[in-house]
Amino acid sequence: MYEQGYNYSPQRFNILPPICKNLLIINALLYLLTIVLQAKGIDLTAVFGLHYFSASRFHIWQLITYAFFHGSFSHLFFNMFAIWMFGYTIENLWGSKRFLIYCLVTALGAALMQELTYFLSNMDLLLGNYEYVNIVGHGRVTVGEYLNLFNTIGASGICFGVLLAFGLMFPNEYIYLYFFVPIKCKWFVIGYCAIELFNGIAATSDGVAHFAHLGGALAGLFLVLHWRKKSRI
Repeated sequence: MYEQGYNYSPQRFNILPPICKNLLIINALLYLLTIVLQAKGIDLTAVFGLHYFSASRFHIWQLITYAFFHGSFSHLFFNMFAIWMFGYTIENLWGSKRFLIYCLVTALGAALMQELTYFLSNMDLLLGNYEYVNIVGHGRVTVGEYLNLFNTIGASGICFGVLLAFGLMFPNEYIYLYFFVPIKCKWFVIGYCAIELFNGIAATSDGVAHFAHLGGALAGLFLVLHWRKKSRI
């Protein structure tokens, strides 16, 4: 269901609009390139993945580039599927330029939230006068070496931002969990974010950046509310 006032025309509705299509292509190509170069001893994620801002491996471009790299095929597939499933409708409604801005803002919001999470979860170490730290699987390493171990990749922040936008635009549309359990989009978004918040607070050692996901959704929420205030959507 499309609300009145949106610039929508069925004649030009695109099932694979430019930004969604290019996100899928770029992420897939970079995933393949990462695999090829890893075989040659070159780790692209060490350069383009998101490191803690005071680590020696941190570079400013990582605040965006981390979102274009993935650690496994399943990681890539589900993120790209989510971006397409919810994103192509949003891009058709907003236009490619605004959708691109939205994706970049949500990626940046997720990155900043992850940087904050890095800091808060290691605050005692970072603010103390420690020179070495014992890490399981790495032994005794310097604090600098420890900070370089932090590395986040993946477009999940964008996924959560796009999902949030879809929930705001179509709160009463139904999503079918596992293809047959209907749930209104607004409850799906709220429930999913609540699960991420719980997992983040519980500090589960699953290797998932739960707070980064929430950062992407939060950045998307602020941007949509800003655009609504300016009567742009």
